[in-house]
Amino acid sequence: MDEKALPGRLPERDRPWVMRTYAGHSSAAATNSLFRRNLAKGQTGLSVAFDLPTQTGYDPDHELAAGEVGRVGVPVAHLGDMRALFDGIPLGGMNTSMTINAPAMWLLALYGTVATEQGHPASALAGTTQNDIIKEYLSRGTYIFPPAASLRLTADVIAHTLTTMPKWNPVNICSYHLQEAGATPVQEVGFALSTAVAVLDAVRDSGQVPAGRMGDVAQRISFFVNAGVRFVEEIAKMRAFGALWDEITRERYGVTDPKQRRFRYGVQVNSLGLTEAQPENNIQRIVLEMLGVTLSRDARARAVQLPAWNEALGLPRPWDQQWSLRMQQVLAYESDLLEYPDLFEGSHVMTTLVEGIVAGARVELDKVLEMGGVVAAVETGYLKSALVASLAERRRRMEAGADVVVGVNRYTETEPSPLTAAGAEAVEQVDPAVEAAATAAVQRWRAGRDGAAVDAALARLRADAATTTNLMPATLECVRAGVTTGEWAGALRQVFGEYRAPTGLTGAAGAGGDATLAAVRERVAATARELGSGRLRLLVGKPGLDGHSNGAEQIAVRARDAGFEVIYQGIRLTAGQIVAAAVEEDVDLVGLSVLSGSHLAAVPAVLDGLRAAGRGDLPVVVGGIIPAGDAEQLRAAGVARVFTPKDFALTGIIDELVTVIRTANALG
Repeated sequence: MDEKALPGRLPERDRPWVMRTYAGHSSAAATNSLFRRNLAKGQTGLSVAFDLPTQTGYDPDHELAAGEVGRVGVPVAHLGDMRALFDGIPLGGMNTSMTINAPAMWLLALYGTVATEQGHPASALAGTTQNDIIKEYLSRGTYIFPPAASLRLTADVIAHTLTTMPKWNPVNICSYHLQEAGATPVQEVGFALSTAVAVLDAVRDSGQVPAGRMGDVAQRISFFVNAGVRFVEEIAKMRAFGALWDEITRERYGVTDPKQRRFRYGVQVNSLGLTEAQPENNIQRIVLEMLGVTLSRDARARAVQLPAWNEALGLPRPWDQQWSLRMQQVLAYESDLLEYPDLFEGSHVMTTLVEGIVAGARVELDKVLEMGGVVAAVETGYLKSALVASLAERRRRMEAGADVVVGVNRYTETEPSPLTAAGAEAVEQVDPAVEAAATAAVQRWRAGRDGAAVDAALARLRADAATTTNLMPATLECVRAGVTTGEWAGALRQVFGEYRAPTGLTGAAGAGGDATLAAVRERVAATARELGSGRLRLLVGKPGLDGHSNGAEQIAVRARDAGFEVIYQGIRLTAGQIVAAAVEEDVDLVGLSVLSGSHLAAVPAVLDGLRAAGRGDLPVVVGGIIPAGDAEQLRAAGVARVFTPKDFALTGIIDELVTVIRTANALG
């Protein structure tokens, strides 16, 4: 019998999804080399990781960029950097995803200009700018401007690409970080679709797109989702996403063409779910999570990028990224997955799961719309508080053992791993000289351009920003004049202002019935009495540009539940601001959270500041993704304790904080 004629087989295999790895570090030239190697290994698209200064609109020589340049992505400060990033890579035949939000318009203008210089028209360019600012207020923290101004920039990009870049996805509604910030499947679907509605409403209400072309807008909106290890539930989530998107685009925006209503999404599986303890277990986690977005043909991702097994340890090496790429290739080309129609069609179990998520997400969406939309839900703190509470509940279940994480809260006995035997060599190392080189390079760039042309371009940008004019033409003029990333964002800061999002701590649920918390609460109260103060005071600080605040917020919630008075001012603080708060608030302990790898620069700056302010006696603890060697350096510099992701028991951490305070005050 002809194997291809077996019952249920498709006459033709489904086409594979676009295969990417999320890559970028050190410099544009180094990242270009990495791109070329990945493409040679069979990667079919590029996914650009930008460093935190670029993502937050700062040049490498800005004070807040210290220690962050080239750490978690590639620095792109001007047109010259973008040229170097894609040198020798023909952009007309490439599908490029750029994870960039607040300055998405700027990076797209740089990219389009380089493509034009290569001889490729804008109409030929295919790819995606993430450009979803809402989730930045809720999870990643790389926002710059207030929500309404940010949505205006998103709408301007969509209107521009609709006519000039018809193959480009101008916005990628991102629920990925909502899940990492605590969202349940229902919240992830409901909150992400609330954002999509806000984006479509902003485009419609801007008057830049005729009503008859809203279908063209809808079909160019894509989504970027997270896939966790509960892969059956993840399949149901993706099918629910598709059903609700079809309903919203048809009923709210009158899109009649089913192809324009199709839910299109890419995915990266859950990086923050990967563990530092027994990191070899991350391989099977990544594979299972990939299945959640590939098994169901009717809800299959069209682009997939996988993290590497060692991302809980630090920056993956090229070999680690290759391993993750090979996982995709084995599934797509060795297995028979792509040969069959949808495996879950008619499944009663899947239908019930999907219906439950759809119903719950519809309730969340309606609640947000009743509040006045997603901007109001951000500004009131509703969305952030909901995520902080959900993440607190998730942490409670893990600490109680109700949710098992193999190697972390069960089956912790282990043999030494050969994967980590190399120590610091098990992750990519970023040369500290990278930052100095980038700083010198941007200063040379400024010195070599036409200053009058720069001034004129920035003046036009500020003038247009004060009106309702689409800002892409002025941005393109800035690119051609040689304006830098920090200058472009700085001009818009002058018009729009900056924004600090709600922290979400107010009203967030705590540990509930944690049996060990009562004993810690008594230690907190007893220590406060011995010190002659009403309550112990903890300052939680996020130095630098790292906006991943989930861990800091969970520590703050648990410390508050244990009886601490917690001072938490949110993300993106200078060392001086943290020191000033510690002195003014007369705190008993400073806790710093750094997940970007900049700890060796950010933490000593705070320690030096405290000494200069006469508070060198104040104990400091640090949490983050910190290799063992770096932890030794921090302790030698004066840090009392270093916590890493393997320290998952929050109540135990709070108990240790009390010990640090007692030791610092010689209480015994």
